[in-house]
Amino acid sequence: MKTMFALLLSALVLVLAGCNTVQGVGKDVRKVGEVVESAAKR
Repeated sequence: MKTMFALLLSALVLVLAGCNTVQGVGKDVRKVGEVVESAAKR
């Protein structure tokens, strides 16, 4: 579980670092939410 959290946190940092607009941030946050949701369904 800690490994999954660390991977998600790392992905979030990388994605947010690559955002240039508010719209881009919204898309990235939504994508992270989808990943977390799919991980929770397992």
